[in-house]
Amino acid sequence: MQPTIKAVMVQGTTSDAGKSVLAAGLCRVLARKGINVAPFKSQNMALNSAVTKDGGEIGRAQAVQAQACRIEPTVHMNPVLLKPNTDIGAQIIVQGKAITDMDAVSYHGYKKVVMSSVMESFAILQHEHDTVVIEGAGSPAEINLRENDIANMGFAEEADIPVIIIADIDRGGVFAHLYGTLALLSESEQARVKGFVINRFRGDVKLLESGLDWLEEKTGKPVLGVLPYLHGLMLEAEDAINSQQVEAADQQLNVVVPVLTRVSNHTDFDPLRMHPQVNLQFVGKGQPFPAADLIIIPGTKSVRSDLAFLREQGWDKNIERHLRLGGKVMGICGGYQMLGEQIADPEGIEGPAGESAGLGYLATQTVLAKNKQLKQTTGTLAMPEQATVPVRGYEIHAGVTTGIAVDAPVQLADGPDGQFGVDNQVFGTYLHGIFEQQEACDAILSWAGLEATQTPDFDAMREQGIDRVADTLEQYMDLGKLWPEWADKFDATLSQNY
Repeated sequence: MQPTIKAVMVQGTTSDAGKSVLAAGLCRVLARKGINVAPFKSQNMALNSAVTKDGGEIGRAQAVQAQACRIEPTVHMNPVLLKPNTDIGAQIIVQGKAITDMDAVSYHGYKKVVMSSVMESFAILQHEHDTVVIEGAGSPAEINLRENDIANMGFAEEADIPVIIIADIDRGGVFAHLYGTLALLSESEQARVKGFVINRFRGDVKLLESGLDWLEEKTGKPVLGVLPYLHGLMLEAEDAINSQQVEAADQQLNVVVPVLTRVSNHTDFDPLRMHPQVNLQFVGKGQPFPAADLIIIPGTKSVRSDLAFLREQGWDKNIERHLRLGGKVMGICGGYQMLGEQIADPEGIEGPAGESAGLGYLATQTVLAKNKQLKQTTGTLAMPEQATVPVRGYEIHAGVTTGIAVDAPVQLADGPDGQFGVDNQVFGTYLHGIFEQQEACDAILSWAGLEATQTPDFDAMREQGIDRVADTLEQYMDLGKLWPEWADKFDATLSQNY
């Protein structure tokens, strides 16, 4: 009998090659086969994060992968999370807790120290599960980052695990990406590569066959699968903003989200971009600000500097004019703080110590503090002139906000949250994920002016997205080569479709 493969690592030739999606799909395939599987990513750099039940913070991609495994996420699934707060620095989160801020040079040396936490978390997952699906970060061929590496081959060598490498053919140059990546690895690293996956293929695979044969001959590594381009796939992005939208209905609400320099948890807006009645538009630096029914100021890792950025772009004037014309404005987390009267950072938590005047639309004041609020929570939401509806979500913020009334619009298990202002035209809340429940989303969109709301079931859409990826992997990948001890669980006839 074949020995159990206790882990498989997915590495990519580039960022956004499809590592997160492939890992999530593999997790769901195994979970559907009754195999106890968990996800893992030793080091993640992202401003999209999730909160575990015990109040830890991890990358959202690992929370989605945990969902694919049908288990609760834990801090051990992403023991190191880097949240950039400047172009050269980031907050360092280890096993769910923020420990310090570091610049890139300091962190490069610190990786030798944090590797012990990485291996501890990995050992815990290996002990508790039949196998672990691991996601790498960026590319293993980034020569300048090879020393002290904990994210790709450095971890794979330390943990002694097999690796598969995925490349995005839609970018072009896929054979150069795969051949070149392998060539830049050491002999021992090359030996642990078990095969390649080509992602996002469009067209007739027969036109690709000569290239596949060449790649296998030159490298001695099999192509484990050629995955088709999945149009309209609903799966949360790890970090890059996804602006893809579903086909629009006749009646639409125009929603505009200004993209801040350190925008965080923009996955809050996935339910809106997948809503057929919502025209969601992200507006970046220097872009014209379109007409809107609702403007939503998102969360940010650097609230005071992004408030200054918002003003530099003239977006504060756009918001002011929008309100004069009767439009609605919403702020989530950092955006909520900006809508208040003042934001103070006396200890320099997110940058230079000091105070900033807020936009002044809510009667709140915020002071940034070292201890983050990290929690999953449930409660109720009461929008103006509407029935109270249930709500759930999570909080990730360093700010302590005062001025919140006892009868605030959001009533959570541990107290009131949020506020209305400007004759109920402005609404702010700390609650991430607030659009993910149909009733809460309906209530907010109705307040913003959408009639006869038809909000889809976002939880079901996310599950369908995960299952769609898993179905694709079962059809187009030779999974028996990855887990030979479970080869009888996979349909060998389907693996020949590439």
